[in-house]
Amino acid sequence: MTPGKELLFCALGGSGEIGMNVNLYGCDGKWLMVDLGMTFSGNEYPGVDLVFADLDFIERERDNLIGVVLTHAHEDHIGAVPYFAEDLGVPLYATPFTARLVRAKLDEAGIANRVTLNVIDHLDRFELGPFGIRYVPLAHSIAEGNALLIDTPYGKIFHTGDWKLDDEPQIGVPATTAELTAIGDEGVLALVCDSTNVFNPEGSGSEGEVRRGLLAEVEKHAGKRVLVTTFASNVARLQTLADVAEATGRRLCVAGRSLDRIIGAAQASGYLKGFPDLVDADTAMNLPRGDVLIVATGGQGEPRAALARIAEGHHDIALERGDVVLFSSRQIPGNEIAIGRIQNKLAADGVTIVTDRQSPIHVSGHPGRPELLALYGWIRPQILVPVHGEMRHMSEQARLGKQAGIPRQVVQKNGDLVRLAPGKPGKFGEVRAGRLVLDGDIIAPADGPGIVMRRRLAFNGLVVVALDGRGQVEVAGVGLPLEEDYADFCAEAAEDVTKALGALKGGARKDRETRIEAARLAARRSATRWCGKKPQVQVMLLEA
Repeated sequence: MTPGKELLFCALGGSGEIGMNVNLYGCDGKWLMVDLGMTFSGNEYPGVDLVFADLDFIERERDNLIGVVLTHAHEDHIGAVPYFAEDLGVPLYATPFTARLVRAKLDEAGIANRVTLNVIDHLDRFELGPFGIRYVPLAHSIAEGNALLIDTPYGKIFHTGDWKLDDEPQIGVPATTAELTAIGDEGVLALVCDSTNVFNPEGSGSEGEVRRGLLAEVEKHAGKRVLVTTFASNVARLQTLADVAEATGRRLCVAGRSLDRIIGAAQASGYLKGFPDLVDADTAMNLPRGDVLIVATGGQGEPRAALARIAEGHHDIALERGDVVLFSSRQIPGNEIAIGRIQNKLAADGVTIVTDRQSPIHVSGHPGRPELLALYGWIRPQILVPVHGEMRHMSEQARLGKQAGIPRQVVQKNGDLVRLAPGKPGKFGEVRAGRLVLDGDIIAPADGPGIVMRRRLAFNGLVVVALDGRGQVEVAGVGLPLEEDYADFCAEAAEDVTKALGALKGGARKDRETRIEAARLAARRSATRWCGKKPQVQVMLLEA
């Protein structure tokens, strides 16, 4: 679907879900991609770590794709770059901090010399085909969070990316009210806007508030070892923790490779100036308990992250009864069980746990309702397109925008083709928009037979039936809740298969597929009778 004399929008990821952001703008025969993110797997994809948007549509249109512009460096906006950038074959555009992290990903994937990465180290407009693009800095929970002002022959788009309002951002200089109002004065056709916190009736709060909250909380625990877990990408939070360590007379220790990577990229980009010399884990453990502040990854319960290994006693850093862990991060929906598991382990060991529910030690990086309303008033768009949220978030933002007087609202989902101009805005078609998973070293369809079968195996187990040409039958089960009855089940299932094969008549006795199906059904019925499960059954016909 090549765009004509029109302005189109299509999300391949991030609309109807939080994460995996991939947005397309189409105009005068060309497509522009904004962000190329991923999300982390849940229980629905056993054995899978990463999930990507299916880019089939734009891959078919790659001759008309002119570039990928990255708003900021969170994984749900850049995480898919090393897996798809080379195949897409178009230049990438990013501000310096984001570009450093993207370059590291390309280097690790061994494709850095085959992907063009353009660093936009200013706020001047640059041209890509029919699109004029300008970065607009906004506050977020990472350095160099940016909106995009996209100019087209059919009107301007203000694409927010992830954002918030912050009077005390600690890192970076967000656009001012006057600057945003000036953008609105120029006339904005469409506001494509983050919906994540639309149900929050209050503003998200500032990093300055967190700074004061963390300082007060660490001061409460004089003489105790304090560990703070936060998102590694939150450079402002890292600066705050460095300042808190200095103010409380503690040495700073970081645990987690992603923290090392972020600190290096931030300092190379001119951030974290005056950051203290870090101490390693051995030094930290030999300091008096009240003389160290530890920053660790793993606040979302990730099993291989530093905090999980510390909690399990498998890390060079150890916590003792009376030590303190501050969770300076929000609990991402879906991670509650994993986070609770770590917190329970820490509590059982006598470690004090403090979260943002008990103390003001974290604020969100996404806008609440007052912030959304403020932006509407500054930008004054003709059309509101909510993105970056589940359907309930996007629908609520559309209602909020309508109440605020925005003339048109377009609620869309991944795969919807939306015409923004000319004429009345709205959906006019659909394209393929699914999910891909990184399974080992292979990128495969999330709904493909391999993943579907693995899910079934996880729920119901497996029975293997081996038949040889002499009529011998062997049965084995995997993942069945039989334990003491396992041998009896295998013997009886083998008898059932033998009887089922013996009952075949005429030509069916020699037909390979008929024999396999008869054996499969007999083994499955036997398993259901023994344990109430309906396992997958694999029949191996061993013929001379």
